[in-house]
Amino acid sequence: SAQAPAAQRYIGPLTDVRANLGDRGFDPVARTREQYAATARRLRFEARTRVDAEGWQTALRAKVTELVGGFAYERSPLGPIVLEMRAFPGYRREKIVFDSRPGVSVLAYVLVPASARPPAATMICVPGHGRGVDDIVGIDEHGADRIDKSGYQHDFAIQVAEAGMAAVAIEPMGFGCRRDPINAQKGLAQKACDPVAGGALMLGQTLIGWRVWDVMRTIDYIATRPELDASRVGCVGISGGGTTTLFAAALEPRIRAAMVSGYLNTFRDSVGSLVHCIDNYVPGILTWAEMHDVAGLVAPRPLFIESGEKDPIFPVRASVESFDHVREIYRVFGAADRVEQEVFPAEHVFWGKRGIPFVARHLDARAAV
Repeated sequence: SAQAPAAQRYIGPLTDVRANLGDRGFDPVARTREQYAATARRLRFEARTRVDAEGWQTALRAKVTELVGGFAYERSPLGPIVLEMRAFPGYRREKIVFDSRPGVSVLAYVLVPASARPPAATMICVPGHGRGVDDIVGIDEHGADRIDKSGYQHDFAIQVAEAGMAAVAIEPMGFGCRRDPINAQKGLAQKACDPVAGGALMLGQTLIGWRVWDVMRTIDYIATRPELDASRVGCVGISGGGTTTLFAAALEPRIRAAMVSGYLNTFRDSVGSLVHCIDNYVPGILTWAEMHDVAGLVAPRPLFIESGEKDPIFPVRASVESFDHVREIYRVFGAADRVEQEVFPAEHVFWGKRGIPFVARHLDARAAV
């Protein structure tokens, strides 16, 4: 006797009938991509001369500043305090707190290498999603020291110090010790971006903007330290920290070099097509610019991009596509030698093999004599 066809796995109300509905549209991502294709980004890069490119930067920088919520915050006293100071092989580490605006405090670790000639070139280090800043300064989930550089971020603030630059590793809002009490009590691994990012959006602001402001105030803090050189400041971050780094470098000219790991892509193919944290979103930005345009605001300052060829949330094809546009912007600025990309054979991890030497070279990190 004839065997009955195998039952199709139930995936919702359209199971077994989807084929009968022709071109009816049920895919919301496909719809947003169609709208993306039909939308002209009004401040996309089209300049052919450096003068025109600089005019474009002025217009787009103002628009992106507006879109992330602006920076009309009180530049309150930093009020820095040192909570701890420890010596490690090759560097010392301080745990500090300062205020970025009234009622908003930032925890940071300052790593000063013994090899650096003061005042030292300094990198602001911004972690991605996970346990927060502990995960980039050699502190394990139990608060103990570790030396194996484990985890996807590989303690990259320590790598910066080992390369002869000072590192100021900051805890981003919504991570680690800067989470709301309800989420914080659920453990270090508990993600807590949603309430603060959602709250910012409902206030007409963005968590990206708030985090960029913290980076700006970190530069103000660096300027108070005589052994650190505020004229040679860079910024480095991975994933969500890469988001902050890219936008901070785009909007803050005091950042003299930047390294973005595991982020540069197209908005279309990353946060517009795949599941991402709400802290990645800037309302309205795709009516004005793509991610490569934002990256172009860094030009002609040195910019290094690294992308994992197996990264599941920032597809490498779109990373390379975006970088091609960034490189063209740098070419118009006469600075093609100041922008590089490394595509490395791994997933969503910090790599650093070419990127850290790149920023060290461009910040002129000098050894003590």
